[in-house]
Amino acid sequence: MTDRSPILDQQGAVAAPESAASAVPWHFGDPFAEQRSAARKVAVVDRSDREVIAVPGEERLSWLHLVISQHVTDLADGAGTEALVLDGQGRVDAHMLLAHVDGTVWLDTEPGARATGVRGEPLGLLEYLRQMVFWSKVELRDATAERAVLTLVGPEVPDLLTTVDLPVPVASYGVAVKHDVIVRRMPWPGHDAVDLLVPRAELTTWWTRLTEAGARPMGSLAFEALRVESLRPRLGVDTDEKTIPHEVNWIHVAAHVAKGCYRGQETVAKVHNVGRPPRRMLLLHLDGATDVLPDTGDVVYAGERAVGRIGSVVNHHELGPIALALIKRSVEPGTDLVVGTGEETTQASIDPDSVPDDTPALGRKAAQGLRG
Repeated sequence: MTDRSPILDQQGAVAAPESAASAVPWHFGDPFAEQRSAARKVAVVDRSDREVIAVPGEERLSWLHLVISQHVTDLADGAGTEALVLDGQGRVDAHMLLAHVDGTVWLDTEPGARATGVRGEPLGLLEYLRQMVFWSKVELRDATAERAVLTLVGPEVPDLLTTVDLPVPVASYGVAVKHDVIVRRMPWPGHDAVDLLVPRAELTTWWTRLTEAGARPMGSLAFEALRVESLRPRLGVDTDEKTIPHEVNWIHVAAHVAKGCYRGQETVAKVHNVGRPPRRMLLLHLDGATDVLPDTGDVVYAGERAVGRIGSVVNHHELGPIALALIKRSVEPGTDLVVGTGEETTQASIDPDSVPDDTPALGRKAAQGLRG
């Protein structure tokens, strides 16, 4: 677990309940106002609990290409992406964001990220990656003590970056560096967001600089609501031990379907080309008539049939109570759903705009043609 963030000592910062075990601020007094600022102006959130791994070395790209799910042999200096580590059956072990700059690939990932070792043993992500180095010319190191992540969200992000004399990458996942701050443009949450990998020793300095320039302090509670609205999963919350990338919209975003030579690739290619995943991640609108909301892991029912699992549950400033859920593919968008059993149940409905395109891949079309 990352040490307690010094941003928790800033005025108005409220820590998460002990059950959440969070090292960063939960909110700053008004989570709905924080969401509105991120939607209409600009807000900054402390995500310094993320783990950071540095991958320098002559063969950094060719080695990573063999280990992660993304195609990175040609990842340009000044570019980033998302990637996964999968187990041998194609199930998601870890999710990470990449930034390639000045001869180093920086990976930032969830706190406590894990991966399955070559003998099936659970390992920390860094330990697993080191296990896979063999004779490659790379030099992995834990860089969590070197870098901390701050995220800016909102339509005024470019103006704010200019005000604090930081570059504004144009393309999604574009990366630039100035004042020893790595700036990565992100396509979520919302349409205007950047991640800043700042020197950890300067975390409070940069927080103050950004807030004095006009960014509203925002806690993880508001950030999670915007993430859910953007239909972006969080590993370990919106996924379980059976999740494959196709179920949570990580195909193309974080998993390449054509490249080979990475663990779990056969499952990725087979499901993409000739099959469909058994579940899909959907946005659920929850009945707001009760103050009791579902918990992550609660079962979703259609009648008496269990059809899914609840992931992130949030209160959105416009949409009200919503959740991401893994739902069986056979469930139609108009189906009446119930979360939980007994007296503590919540009515739920599927947001039709969250249903992914179900067009069969080319391989499936060819197989259907052969059958008749």
